[in-house]
Amino acid sequence: QVQLVESGGGLVQAGASLRLSCAASGRTFSSYAMGWFRQAPGKEREFVAAISRSTGVPAYADSAKGRFTISRDNAKNTVYLQMNNMKPEDTAVYYCAAKGLSDIMEVLTSDGQYDYWGQGTQVTVSS
Repeated sequence: QVQLVESGGGLVQAGASLRLSCAASGRTFSSYAMGWFRQAPGKEREFVAAISRSTGVPAYADSAKGRFTISRDNAKNTVYLQMNNMKPEDTAVYYCAAKGLSDIMEVLTSDGQYDYWGQGTQVTVSS
């Protein structure tokens, strides 16, 4: 069983930056494909960014391209989401997700492809 714990959320003004972290339990983090999703009030959960276990292949939703960067530190069992130039429409609960034993270059953009989820961290962007 993999446990994921997100942190770094908060309240910021439009144009500010935040870095979310997701710490994973277990000794096989380097074998996990990782992703970030978000869910705004009254909306379905949506894909934000994903990264392969190799760190060489990221993927972003159109809304995140050019503003968000996903990265991972396998030595720290942690994946990050750096969010810059934030907008009010980025307001949501952000979830970290993991798929175990993924292919080395596998990047997963659908929530149904993930095995494990964190509890979420709230991000609020004021205008």
